[in-house]
Amino acid sequence: MFGLVTYILLAQLAAFAIVIFFGKRLPRGGDWVSLLAIWSSLAAALYLFATQMLANYDPHYFQGFTFDWLSWGDYRLTIGYAVDNMAIMMLVVVTLVSAVVFLFSVGYMKGDPKYSRFFAFLSLFAFSMLGVVLADNLLVIFVFWELVGLTSYLLIGFWHEKDSAADAGKKAFIVNRIGDAGMLIGILFVFTTLGTLNLHEISEGVAAGRLSGVMLTITGICLFCGAIGKSAQFPLHVWLPDAMEGPTPVSALIHAATMVAAGVYLTARLFVILTFDASLVIAYVGGFTALFAATIAVAQYDIKRVLAYSTLSQLGYMVMALGSGAYMAGFFHLVTHAMFKACLFLGSGSVIYAMHHALHHIHSDADPQDMRNMGGLKKHQPLTFWTFLIATVALSGVPLTSGFLSKDAILGGTLAFAMQHPKHWLLPVFGFSAAALTAFYMFRLIYLTFTGTFRPGKEAEAELHESPWVMTLPLVVLATLSIFIFYTLPNFNPASPRGGWFATLFPDPPRAYESTMVHSAGLEGHEAEASVHGRAGAEGGTAHALDEPAPPDIDRRAVETPIVHEEQSPETHEALHDVHHRAHSTAMLISIFAAGLGILIATMGYLWATLNPATWQRRLGVLYRGMFHKWWFDEIYGATAVKGTLLLSTILGWFDLYIVDGIVNGAAWLGRVFAFIEGWFDLYIVDGLVNLTAWFVGIWGRIVRLFQGGQLQRYILYTLVVIGIFIVLKVV
Repeated sequence: MFGLVTYILLAQLAAFAIVIFFGKRLPRGGDWVSLLAIWSSLAAALYLFATQMLANYDPHYFQGFTFDWLSWGDYRLTIGYAVDNMAIMMLVVVTLVSAVVFLFSVGYMKGDPKYSRFFAFLSLFAFSMLGVVLADNLLVIFVFWELVGLTSYLLIGFWHEKDSAADAGKKAFIVNRIGDAGMLIGILFVFTTLGTLNLHEISEGVAAGRLSGVMLTITGICLFCGAIGKSAQFPLHVWLPDAMEGPTPVSALIHAATMVAAGVYLTARLFVILTFDASLVIAYVGGFTALFAATIAVAQYDIKRVLAYSTLSQLGYMVMALGSGAYMAGFFHLVTHAMFKACLFLGSGSVIYAMHHALHHIHSDADPQDMRNMGGLKKHQPLTFWTFLIATVALSGVPLTSGFLSKDAILGGTLAFAMQHPKHWLLPVFGFSAAALTAFYMFRLIYLTFTGTFRPGKEAEAELHESPWVMTLPLVVLATLSIFIFYTLPNFNPASPRGGWFATLFPDPPRAYESTMVHSAGLEGHEAEASVHGRAGAEGGTAHALDEPAPPDIDRRAVETPIVHEEQSPETHEALHDVHHRAHSTAMLISIFAAGLGILIATMGYLWATLNPATWQRRLGVLYRGMFHKWWFDEIYGATAVKGTLLLSTILGWFDLYIVDGIVNGAAWLGRVFAFIEGWFDLYIVDGLVNLTAWFVGIWGRIVRLFQGGQLQRYILYTLVVIGIFIVLKVV
């Protein structure tokens, strides 16, 4: 098994290396290398899915493979793979979406001068994301996390000759670094407190009470900051819509199951250590993002931008579910959303591909992504239309689709949480309101794009045609996987995933800190509420550790995370079951009504023309303008964060130039002055005294030399003269 896992990961890295260095020398730019790597990895992932996940059918399945990466005294840092049901499911999702996106790119990117480089970047992106999925260590996750950020920057700004694309790439990179800074702080908190970064050992440390209370809450929120950036949650949501500047296959890859899903995946991985307070923060961030992004999508006209804000909203759903304790529902929506949202983005790429040809034929500069320039594409692109419609119905939460199952599970879980904690009634309001808006803006998109008449005219319409099979086959595959039956087997239950393979294999896990809380004295108040919240919906069962022989240099083991939780009384279990049953039934009815209402209003406004959208836009006034202008967040950030940063850099530049450099230059000037004084003193005082002494000695020597003639008689004469002078002076 671990050989297959290693192949899935490293095949993408090998494909990147081959295509980036030799792609231009290979047939078709080397695209077949990337295609072979990702499709073979998909086959391997499906094999693991069948033989390890479905064959075992164990909700607590886990296989670990670790080795020592760093030894420092008594400390050993081990890294490796963590392969459980969630990892295998994500391997299938990532490789499946990547495979169809790679295939779609063959047609969409045909003729691009940087064709081979594009496929190299796609392979590197897939390698990065798969590394996040498989890593068992927060440090390794962070390394691949940053690599995902780098490759997304390369792909979003792929057409860097356009200023808008280059700016979008930089914006995505910088905004993600803000969230990643918080994540790094959380990682440091974990390491300094527990001395480990292994996910399994972190859960054990929390269960043992070594990291608890306020510190555990702060750590959980800091780690979630990384998810806020990657999954574009409010207030770090602004980079995702601008990422539309990248090629459409990149939009599908980033917005469906890979980069943006990384944040949700990390939150799900950390679910067992999230305290009640941390979960509340997560739930409200996700719920607000779901509604906030949906209001913006309502007023957009760029087809890819509508889908981008739709992605923001759906990511908010997933995060809200995880924060509300609906673990299975949040992860389930991640999987289903990957299929229909990738279908929608690739479908928009098919539409834009056709629009480019039509507008180019009439030499029009109109925007091929503006839905106001479309219309009537249904009869020219029937396959694109029907697959797009199926994905739209799934996204809107209409029954018989996978989106209905996962959204209903989220709304039911959120409503159940609100029923247990009535003061948090705002969370289901966020969810149901976003559901109605989602149905409205998606059917608005359908009607503006595919119905009516083609607005650029008959001459351009004559050039419209269906996309080639390499672009439509992925649409068919993804639309098919948006049907409910694939997720409820062996049951045929269009109303709920319960009893199906997905709900069985992904039960809600109990919180790691429950064992500490249950045995602590005086469990009451807020902590008791946290314990109930952590256990809500959890499935029973005890895991067993399995050890197998390993070579001395490699620790290869299969370990189950021990699940310790309080035994619930029959009355408590029955009460919780009743709450969840009533919440599920109520949420299903409300969500169907909300979706139907949204579809009806969109149909009345954009198909039947019984409502005039322009009239309602005027009536809404500032509300509509706010939605159209994305609530001015880019302008607000531009006026505060961007201009504030520029102002701060200007002030720091002035301080550096005139204060820091002034002090340095002043010190240099003083040094020169002191050097001048010291030079003068040395030259005229010290050297003067030395020279004066030498002059005096020289003069005295000259005088003495006058008396040194070498004649003895003269010496006697000089002596007598001197004696005579002394005698005279003595007598006188």
